[in-house]
Formats: sequence, structure tokens, C-alpha cells
Amino acid sequence: MKQIWLYSVVFLSCLGNAQETDSLTIKVSGYLETYYAYDFSNPITDAKLPFMYNYNRHNEFNVNNGLIRTHLQYGNTYASVAFHAGTYVQDNYASEDIKLISEAFVGMYLTDAKKSSIEVGIMPSYIGFESAISNSNLTLTRSLLAENSPYFMTGVKYNYVPNDKWSFSGLVTNGWQRINKPQKDVTPAFGTQIVYKPSEKSTLNWSTFIGKEFYGTELGVRYFSNLYWDNQWNSKWRTILGFDFGIQDSSSQNYTHLYWMSPVLIAQYSINTKWQTAVRLEYYQDEDNVIIATSDAFKTSGFSWNFDYLPNSKVKLRTEARYLDAKNPIFNDNKSNNFFLTTSLSFEF
Repeated sequence: MKQIWLYSVVFLSCLGNAQETDSLTIKVSGYLETYYAYDFSNPITDAKLPFMYNYNRHNEFNVNNGLIRTHLQYGNTYASVAFHAGTYVQDNYASEDIKLISEAFVGMYLTDAKKSSIEVGIMPSYIGFESAISNSNLTLTRSLLAENSPYFMTGVKYNYVPNDKWSFSGLVTNGWQRINKPQKDVTPAFGTQIVYKPSEKSTLNWSTFIGKEFYGTELGVRYFSNLYWDNQWNSKWRTILGFDFGIQDSSSQNYTHLYWMSPVLIAQYSINTKWQTAVRLEYYQDEDNVIIATSDAFKTSGFSWNFDYLPNSKVKLRTEARYLDAKNPIFNDNKSNNFFLTTSLSFEF
């Protein structure tokens, strides 16, 4: 009887597969990153720098980001759900009602050739070249421009990929890195993204954002542009050149346009298959504290140098020294400079 039952199950399964051309594909992935950071200014606050959202605890071992993601695909539709926890989540999602969800969106291909698609939900940001997953970044800590631009967006995204070299996206979102809208009568924000890949080793990206955002208690239109060039020169050298520029309307400042900007250059050198090193030069100017609300005008230069050890394809041990120099005393103890070391050990699957 057991054999007859088994044969019947196999036969019905085969019959069902023959009638159903689509099948559900499930892929589970994860990421865990632990760290230790030491700030030589010895801050006594919980977060060592108010404008940083990664590795932002002083003199303690902690988890920056632990994430598990499930990606599902069925025919021409797909979905992704990811949950996360860590100090990155505590700092970066402090104003959100939903904190534990990293992403949750549903997508659908609109053509059989899969050249166009639409996605709806909480999605990774289309802005910038550095994500919340450190393993995909050239440096351990995030650039000032990455830390102070969106890591995630909530809304609708339309994608069009005509060929291997070009891709275009348009977005309607809840605003500048928001899940819930703090003011429901504000119109949605809009965004665009154009990606050009002249070769497999080179990427040019231009992303824009326009929408009403707060400057203190004042609501004004924000215009923002992110441009970067990522190029793998050879098996050893890779560089990223990026530039952010933003404008905020302000009626309280005699109807002037407040602006901020940030250039950055990162160069990575692969010593061998086990070792990598990278340096970063950056500058961030936000004199009116539109994005970075410090005690004085924010005009800061930065330099970092990191070494990475890769024992295998899933694990990274990274150490970075970083120095920030400001025009005004905006750091701990009214200092105009800041120096800290960060070490992380991460595992992904």
C-alpha cells in the first residue's frame, strides 16, 4: 500500500507540473555584521556622532546589522521581504513606526522580455553607491554623503531596461527616506534614476529627488541630485567618484535657496585574493544645516584608510582609521576634528 500511495503522489505531482508552467522559486539569504569602534574624543553619549548611522557606538562590541531576506518569484511576479536588527536600525529608523522591516515589496514584469517592471513597497534606495550591507562597499564605514542621503524608499518604482548598457527608473515615494509620512496632506515625492554601463567594469549613475521636506519646522521643496562613476580599471584597482548636490526652499530665510554638496573619491587596491586596502577623500558642506543639524555650520573634510582580510567568499574582517576635520567646533568637547578606529567581522550567505 505504501508503494502504491507513493507512486500516486509522484504521478499527481508530475501531472500538476505538466499543467502548471510556472513554479514558485524561493531564495533565502542573510547577513550578519559585528563591530567594535573606538572614538579618541571619548564621547559619553550613546551615539558617538549624531550624523552617522553605522558603527556608531563607542568602546563597545555590538551588532551593526543583522539581516535575513526571502526572495520569491512566480512567473512574471516577484517579492522580497527582509528583516533586520542592530545599532544601524536603532539609529537610522528612530523616527519610523515600522523598524524591523528592511524591505518589503512586490514586483511584476510588464513584458515577456522583462524589459519593464513595476515594484511597490519598502525598497532599497535608488540613490548612491553605498548600501547598508558593508560587504558590497569599498570602505568599511559609509561616506558622509551616503550616511546623510536615503538608505530606503517607500512607494512605487517603474523600471525600463532597453538593453545591457542602459536602464531607466521613475519613482513616486512617501518622501526622503520615509516609511510613514509625518504629514499626510503633503504630496508624494518624485525621483528618477539613469544608469549607463559602457562595459561590465564601468557604471555611470545619475539619481534625482524632488519633494517637500522639513527644514526644522518649516516645510519646503527639496531638489537633490546624486552622480557617481564606478570603474574597475584592472584586476587590482577600482575607483568611485561621487558628487551630491541639494537645494532646499526656505521662506524663513528670505525665500532663499539653501544648498548642500559633497564630493567623494574612493580608491581600492586588491593586494591579492585575501587582502584589500582602500582610501577615501571626501568633503561635505551644509552651512545652513539642512541635512546635518550640528551646533554650527557643517563644513567638514574627511580621510579614511582601511584594510580588509577575506578568508573566504562569505567572510570579511575589516579595519578602518578615519579622520574628520571641520571648520567649526562641532564634535565632542567643542573640538573641530575627530578620529576613530572601527573593526568589523561579517558573514553573508
